[in-house]
Amino acid sequence: MENTVVSAASIFGLVEREALAARLALATLTDERVDLALARALDLLAERRAEILAANELDLAAAEGRLDAGALDRLRLDDGRLETVAAGIRATAALAPIGRELHSWRLANGLEVSERLIPVGVVGANFEARPSVAVDVATQVLKSGNAVVLRTGAAALGTVTVLVDRVLRPALEDARADGAAVGLVRTAEHAGAEALVSLPGALPLVILRGSGASTAALARTAAAHGVRTLAHAEGGGVLYAHEGAAPERLAHVVRASLDRLGVCNRLNLALADSPELAAVVVGICRELGLEVRGEGGLPLDRPLGHEWASEPERVATVTVALVGGLEEALRIANDETSGLAAVIVTEDAAAARRFLDGYRGTAALWNATTRFTDGFELLGTPETGINVDRFPGPRGPVTYRDLCLRQYRIIGDGSQQR
Repeated sequence: MENTVVSAASIFGLVEREALAARLALATLTDERVDLALARALDLLAERRAEILAANELDLAAAEGRLDAGALDRLRLDDGRLETVAAGIRATAALAPIGRELHSWRLANGLEVSERLIPVGVVGANFEARPSVAVDVATQVLKSGNAVVLRTGAAALGTVTVLVDRVLRPALEDARADGAAVGLVRTAEHAGAEALVSLPGALPLVILRGSGASTAALARTAAAHGVRTLAHAEGGGVLYAHEGAAPERLAHVVRASLDRLGVCNRLNLALADSPELAAVVVGICRELGLEVRGEGGLPLDRPLGHEWASEPERVATVTVALVGGLEEALRIANDETSGLAAVIVTEDAAAARRFLDGYRGTAALWNATTRFTDGFELLGTPETGINVDRFPGPRGPVTYRDLCLRQYRIIGDGSQQR
């Protein structure tokens, strides 16, 4: 027991040191240097491709037999996926620097006031064993003017270490910035994740991505320690086939919602006003080789809003249920699902407006697939994840512009008083 405590304390110290080094590196980050670093990261990603892929092969070999097929696929890198990583860096580099001053005004007493956006400081990021996420998140955090401490799933630690030490940090240093602005939790133990969300003085904000249960547990730990989180834990798109839906349009939306299965914004739960409309959904699912649970399929053995994408062995599953109209569909979408996104398919504009006004989730759609609930698709900006919090703050796709604090700058001439 004593060794476990010492080990955990050591890991907490490691994370705190990474965060402190990242904080000290903040002074070297400017918009110009970050842009130069992103350009240099593209060069290094290409130059050190073989080294990155070799590290990934070792991670894959070590994970064989321990991870399911879906997790192994997310862990795997190849030339095509490295090009996707490069495309993400290019997209981030092309973004305009954050305009720090939002607006300004002059008070009657002569005070000049401006509302500004300033960096948070050091942002933590805990994510699944998916190496590409390390680069996606780090580059976006840097673009926002912040430093970052990364922590990945144990299976990807070797690959992520190479990406940090051989691509991201050297790129910063070549741009005359401090490479420590990208920190890394260099241990596979879960205590690394616990530490990341338990140090409010060092890491006031942490981005959480991954499986629903583990991410939710980390979010609770963070809340207990006063650490703010942007959590991407649960997903699952909802489709409501209203009585006014055109079957052909419904079929198009369903098909477009199922082009990928292991993603949070694909069709997860279909609600229908009639057996005939439910049959359209079931027909498309069977055409695509998917399992249907509920109406027209096998018995539902999970809660109605259960996210199938989080269950690797049953990812090719869709739930279908009949409802008694728009109000019941809204109740289910609001109360029994994650609140990520919901679409109504109908030709009835009045019903569509009622649904759009009544849904409280992050994205409400009409005759459009929930797959569009994505930062790059909607905003032209890469995202760190999709936040489904039900209180004020960054919600929906979280981009580099959301990783800032509001500050008021007030300038007087010494004569003003309350």
